[in-house]
Amino acid sequence: MKIHKSALAALIVTLYCGAAAGHSFAAGSPAASSTVNAAPTASSAIQGPGDLGALVAAGTLPDLRWPNFTDYRDSVKKFYDAGGYSLAWIQNGKASPQAVSMILLFQQAATKGLTPEDYDASRWDARLAKLQPTAPRPSDTDLAHIDLALTVCAMRYISDLHIGRVNPQHFKFGLTVGPTKYDLAEELRTQVLVSSDIPALMAKVEPQYDGYRRAEDALVTYSKMATAGDTALIPVPQKGVRPGSSFAAMPQLVARLHQLGDLPSSADVPADSMLYKGAVVDAVKQFQHRHGLDTDGVLGKGTVTELNAPLKTRVQQLRLTLERYRWIPPDFPEPPIVVNIPEFQLRTLRRQPASYLTMRVVVGKAMRTQTPVFANQMKYLIFRPYWLVPTSILRNETIPKTRRNTNYLADNGFEVVDRSGNIVPSSPASDDVIDGLRSGSLSVRQKPGSKNALGLVKFIFPNQYNVYLHSTPEQELFSRSRRDFSHGCIRVEKPADLAAWVLRDRPEWTMDKIQAAMKTGPDNVQVNLKKPIPVLILYSTAVVDPEGEVRFFDDIYGYDKSLNKVLANGPPYPS
Repeated sequence: MKIHKSALAALIVTLYCGAAAGHSFAAGSPAASSTVNAAPTASSAIQGPGDLGALVAAGTLPDLRWPNFTDYRDSVKKFYDAGGYSLAWIQNGKASPQAVSMILLFQQAATKGLTPEDYDASRWDARLAKLQPTAPRPSDTDLAHIDLALTVCAMRYISDLHIGRVNPQHFKFGLTVGPTKYDLAEELRTQVLVSSDIPALMAKVEPQYDGYRRAEDALVTYSKMATAGDTALIPVPQKGVRPGSSFAAMPQLVARLHQLGDLPSSADVPADSMLYKGAVVDAVKQFQHRHGLDTDGVLGKGTVTELNAPLKTRVQQLRLTLERYRWIPPDFPEPPIVVNIPEFQLRTLRRQPASYLTMRVVVGKAMRTQTPVFANQMKYLIFRPYWLVPTSILRNETIPKTRRNTNYLADNGFEVVDRSGNIVPSSPASDDVIDGLRSGSLSVRQKPGSKNALGLVKFIFPNQYNVYLHSTPEQELFSRSRRDFSHGCIRVEKPADLAAWVLRDRPEWTMDKIQAAMKTGPDNVQVNLKKPIPVLILYSTAVVDPEGEVRFFDDIYGYDKSLNKVLANGPPYPS
């Protein structure tokens, strides 16, 4: 399906990353510091109209859908301290224009991938009704509760829109949102309360990334489709239906492909034909491409299952994509390299001095050796590297194979070395050598060359996970649609192209020189980069490419399921 760019497209910067909004962040978000639950001062409990001071001190407002706002209490207190505990959103008994604008945004929060009820969307009409001239005069307590509710909801909304609802470190992701938090009290007091254009101000709060804006547009489109309802389910055939075969469920298939946009409305499809051919086959191939499936046109179980996926599932995938965009570091000294794990794809930026680069990747196995989600800086690459076999692989794979075949190490280009780096004879591998490997006094490395598990080049961005990008001798894996086969590191399809992109500011490193360094040596040559290059290892099961094509992928590591579970519990979210 193609999604056209909206009027907000002028704000777009890049596919996955770009410049951040020009604000400085501090405390007062779901990722706030431990001081958020500090005991309030005695004076704060007696300030303000009604019971405003006491409510702020308690960090609880029963009127809210989610009453507990202790994670924002310090910011709320700072906000009202600055205003002498006077009402901030109510002027002469009426809601200020800024209050009305914020409430409209709360009610439209679903268009941003957020949950409107997190900001009391359904409760504001009743609250505003109390402020109408025809209504009985509200009490000081009513005014205090309405004002405080708006303050808490506004803080939640701004923080959620900018850095997301859940701290990514809750999922053990190596992404840090701390430096990008707003000083919410300051933002509300000096920006929001005096703004004549709240929507424009909030637009600056959002991530300024091309992909984020495209995902927002796609969310609107898919939400409308979901509201209209899914077409009839397509029966799953007992065996794959190949092009040219008869398929009794052609009407359901055609209707679904029309709905999803893979089959144009202008396509010539006879209404009474049960033959699976022509434009319908092409549409199925397009659908398969968009969903990371083998583009063979065969209607197998996997393809039909994806065709039958409810539209509300696609809506939720796009919502989670927007949430995760808010976790991405906001600015970069150099254009980054981005790997999206469920997509099995590496890409660089399109709008930049360097050329655009994209390629397939192989990532860590879903069940045992998942590739971590994190951000770091690439510092150097090594041509014709040694591979020092990790302890886990050594114990679980290398040693058992060596016990079965004492020449296994030599046959596969491995060397045994002691702690001083001296090579120990290991062909055949003696019991002493195997015992040394088990105890850790000896280690195994694979010699550089075409059989080396790292291939002919590796790209290093030092990190706690010991994960890096590298080439591989197993090129056949890149032809598969699902590519989670590694022990956690990321294998790249076009290592020479990536090396040329990484070394683009080193003119002496021509493609010919890079190819020679990979094929003929010398061995283990390290080339330091002039400037570190950011590397983002991300996880998104929905992506909208620059041409507007919306693509969906399997939740191979179950991270969508985990995030959905946390979000379903409502605020306060894990910090």
